[in-house]
Amino acid sequence: MDKIPSVDLRDFLSDNPERKQKFVNEIGKAYEEIGFVALKGHFLDDQLVDDLYGEVKNFFELPTETKLKYEIPGIGGQRGYVGFGKETAKGFKKGDLKEFWHFGQYVSDDSKYKTEYPDNVIVDELPKFNEVGKETYQMLEKTGKYVLRALALYLGLDEFYFDDKIAEGNSILRPIHYPPITQEPDDAVRAAAHGDINLITLLMGSQGKGLQVQNHNGDWIDAIAEPDELMINVGDMLSRHTNNKLKSTIHRVVNPPRELWGTSRYSIPFFMHPVSEMSLNALENCVDENHPKLYEDTTAGEFLRERLIELGLIKI
Repeated sequence: MDKIPSVDLRDFLSDNPERKQKFVNEIGKAYEEIGFVALKGHFLDDQLVDDLYGEVKNFFELPTETKLKYEIPGIGGQRGYVGFGKETAKGFKKGDLKEFWHFGQYVSDDSKYKTEYPDNVIVDELPKFNEVGKETYQMLEKTGKYVLRALALYLGLDEFYFDDKIAEGNSILRPIHYPPITQEPDDAVRAAAHGDINLITLLMGSQGKGLQVQNHNGDWIDAIAEPDELMINVGDMLSRHTNNKLKSTIHRVVNPPRELWGTSRYSIPFFMHPVSEMSLNALENCVDENHPKLYEDTTAGEFLRERLIELGLIKI
């Protein structure tokens, strides 16, 4: 496959069984063949997107010393600011050429996850930043819920199989700033080749060149969304749970041509995670003689910790 397929969530949300099944078939086939789709019909409106990008740019334009006061020690970068070059892709020595922010799950005071999740970090200098971030988080979470319902049907599961696993899940909204490149990168790139940790990733900001996906032949293809589309891909957790029936695809963000080194790039992925106790053991109907079990049993929480250590965000 040499192009990212496009699907429309409104087909799944319609009252027409044939349109709904069409969406299930299309997204399932795409995730078996390349692990990425471009999605129309999501729950983000244009005004919210504009507001979020405005707030994100305002934050990253703050002085470095101001941003650094929002870097919270001891939580593995799960909330607040993570400075330039701090994250390194698995298997790479050079830090990625990016800085980013993390919004996390919003839970009530009586939730059993209240003590498990760090509190979200409030930016004093930007009164709308956290409000807009929270609304975006919730609209992307809502979009992801319906994508997972479609995938549950494709996998022969109950449509609502994932619902209780993602309710209050450990999902992360990550506005990323790739600053202008001011010197020879010396083998560092904006985001080195990697697979995502989580169930699915919903990506805002892939309208221009930069994001590339590796297809099953090993070729790198550009993943460019239309203005009204999100790019959505399978993460390693979902790949493990389906015994690699649905593919977690390696992808990267390459440096721009030298004439564009002076420009910033903004990208905003939503990493959809389940609750930590979710079993990632291979689904029974994804294992047979022709598809032997590929991965050891684990939970989402155990797998996440292991990967955060590999990324250098948790120090041991």
